[in-house]
Amino acid sequence: MVAAAPSDTEAIPHKLSTLDRFLPVWIGVAMLAGVLLGRLVPGLGGALSAVEVEGVSLPIAIGLLIMMYPVLAKVRYDRLDTVMGDRRLLVTSLVLNWVLGPALMFALAWIFLPDLPEYRTGLIIVGLARCIAMVIIWNDLACGDREAAAVLVAVNSVFQVLMFAVLGWFYLSVLPGWLGLEQTDLNVSAWKIAGSVLVFLGVPLLAGYLSRRLGERAKGRDWYESVFLPRIGPWALYGLLFTIVILFALQGEQITSQPGDVARIALPLLAYFALMWGGGYALGKASGMSYERTTTLAFTAAGNNFELAIAVAIATFGATSGQALAGVVGPLIEVPVLVGLVYVSLALRNRFPHEPPPRLPNR
Repeated sequence: MVAAAPSDTEAIPHKLSTLDRFLPVWIGVAMLAGVLLGRLVPGLGGALSAVEVEGVSLPIAIGLLIMMYPVLAKVRYDRLDTVMGDRRLLVTSLVLNWVLGPALMFALAWIFLPDLPEYRTGLIIVGLARCIAMVIIWNDLACGDREAAAVLVAVNSVFQVLMFAVLGWFYLSVLPGWLGLEQTDLNVSAWKIAGSVLVFLGVPLLAGYLSRRLGERAKGRDWYESVFLPRIGPWALYGLLFTIVILFALQGEQITSQPGDVARIALPLLAYFALMWGGGYALGKASGMSYERTTTLAFTAAGNNFELAIAVAIATFGATSGQALAGVVGPLIEVPVLVGLVYVSLALRNRFPHEPPPRLPNR
């Protein structure tokens, strides 16, 4: 009921574990620790990036897999057909992610960085890489629909393989040519993108699916959800914090040595995340979606696959290029902004008065 919703929302921080309740603090500490490690430990960046998986540092790859597995193990795979039948959700997500998102980033990059072509190109690449990893964490923390998130992430993965190179060619070469603007070439293999999707989504998705199927078969659903999931739940945030530390350790020197450039890149990113999340939330609410699915729609629209964007920028333009720096600044802005939007989403829950009390993440 309407009267109960605010008290439910206000009670959320007291029901969460210490790890969840102070998540913004831990993320801030992880970002700072990573930057300091990158600055103070000579050769650390080179050592961390020496071994790669699909163009991404192996330590980052390990952190992402640890981060995604517990959340995907929570998904009720027997409910996915109800999400697949929701054409309104699927169509709205596809339009937001593959029509509006890239177009918005293209516009913001040219508006804010008309005189900085390398950074501009890097931002456009970020806009083309739709999120298939961290969005699962943000959605879970905001009590979104896990099954819907799994489906939308899988759909985005398929479109990423099919459309990334095509849209890169369009937004960096064709559209600028039509508008009389500077053009750029982007050479990226669809097989490389497919490999990235297979590693960063396929592996944890298969592990999560098998965990649920085998765990429920061996011990039953009650044991799986009341014993097993709470045991593995905290590892999602451990993986997130580890990934953030490593990511910022890899790029700490670049970030701290060019603060003015970082600030220039940050402005269009802030506008992008706010507009995409707000637009997704508004569309979900206006079309009558539930709180859970509106939340999932908003976060899947706002998040970006920075792992792929950074890998493509480095492979095409070099590790010290402006394009790579723009890719690195992406998570620098995205992580704290989307953490903040988790709390905004929970606070807005009273706009969905007919919803049951929010489902808290299993920790």
